[in-house]
Amino acid sequence: MYYDDLPIWGFLGKVDKEGKNDPSEYKYYLFKHLHFTIFYNKDRVIEIAAQSDPNNVVDLTEDKEVDVEFMYSVKWKETEIQFEKRMEKYSQSSSLPHHLEIHWFSIINSCVTVLLLTGFLATILMRVLKNDFVKYAHDEESAEDLEETGWKYIHGDVFRYPSYKSLLAAAVGSGTQLFTLTIFIFMLAIVGVFYPYNRGALFTALVVIYALTAGIAGYTAASFFCQLEGTNWVRNLLLTGALFCGPLFLTFCFLNTVAIAYSATAALPFGTIVVIFLIWALVTTPLLVLGGIAGKNSKAEFQAPVRTTKYPREIPQLPWYRKTLPQMAMAGFLPFSAIYIELYYIFASVWGHRIYTIYSILFIVFIILLIVTAFITVALTYFQLAAEDHEWWWRSFLCGGSTGLFIYGYCLYYYYARSDMSGFMQTSFFFGYMACVCYGFFLMLGSIGFRASLFFVRHIYRSIKCE
Repeated sequence: MYYDDLPIWGFLGKVDKEGKNDPSEYKYYLFKHLHFTIFYNKDRVIEIAAQSDPNNVVDLTEDKEVDVEFMYSVKWKETEIQFEKRMEKYSQSSSLPHHLEIHWFSIINSCVTVLLLTGFLATILMRVLKNDFVKYAHDEESAEDLEETGWKYIHGDVFRYPSYKSLLAAAVGSGTQLFTLTIFIFMLAIVGVFYPYNRGALFTALVVIYALTAGIAGYTAASFFCQLEGTNWVRNLLLTGALFCGPLFLTFCFLNTVAIAYSATAALPFGTIVVIFLIWALVTTPLLVLGGIAGKNSKAEFQAPVRTTKYPREIPQLPWYRKTLPQMAMAGFLPFSAIYIELYYIFASVWGHRIYTIYSILFIVFIILLIVTAFITVALTYFQLAAEDHEWWWRSFLCGGSTGLFIYGYCLYYYYARSDMSGFMQTSFFFGYMACVCYGFFLMLGSIGFRASLFFVRHIYRSIKCE
């Protein structure tokens, strides 16, 4: 319950299991009497606690209707604590020393992973690339028709524009927007906007900032689409606008209907829905269109360092672990291992009653996640090109985003092993909204992975002399 925006926890009843082995013999009791103790300072409420009276109970073991008279009593006590400090009690609980130790341990663990990974990749790629550059330079001097292998020899195909380029541009645009949104949310969190029990502040911020950053998605998608020599940029803009909002809207409609059917307080009132719709119609859409027009007119060239040949080169037969799905599994595992300890705390605060206030640590973990995602995608792109498979565009996006799928897998684990959720409404809410969040992660990390790979591929092909 909440009283004057202060949270109160308490038990509704109790289950008597003493000396009974069979669950069908358990006795169930409902508490009838709640006793509140309220501490006040002048005319302000500072603290509240609730106790239930274990002697005033109703037996609910038989599953039939009972009439119950509920009672409550209140005791008022004066206190010296200032009104400004009344929230401190709640903020401290999440940064207790033993919790912080776990967080720091997970960060050190992640940092070691990152350092090992980046060091390992940097040395491998530097040495391998150096050898490649030396070899390719040497090949040109000896000018003999040696057997052509490796990434240099697909230089005529590596910048061949991908299939479904409108969808790729839209995904990169949406991902970039979600990335900007996340950074802004972190800025607000570190400044201290989301103190515990400032209920709804996070959701308000998400809606407003998402609406205001729509221009970024429009600009990125349209300019990238035009770089890829796409023609129908209006359709591309519509796709960009609907790529994340569409699934989110459908999920929301379904879950809100479920909540209304259960007459739950989780259902959004009609007024709020109208406000959100107006924000979407009057802020998001115009900004998206303006961004798109700016992107189309930016006239940016796709600077490919090498010319693309007329006909695509055949991709050699590759072993199964070089296919897209095994590569995605490899790519998602490391970034996920860097964040999964933090994930437990976030899940416990969103879906449980834990309080999460250490945003600085969360930000460090987020940065680590971005670095690992970028590096692992670049490494896999290099190995893919070395195997003379030049279709790296979509692969790099999917490999970057695969962490989102791992997080959804973690949802399943959390639901069955960690939480006590049951019933259709809780299940559908949990999996429905988590699907939207993981999809957002997929788009965001996918665009990060793609950007990193694009930068890398441009860099290595710029360094060699190609006929």
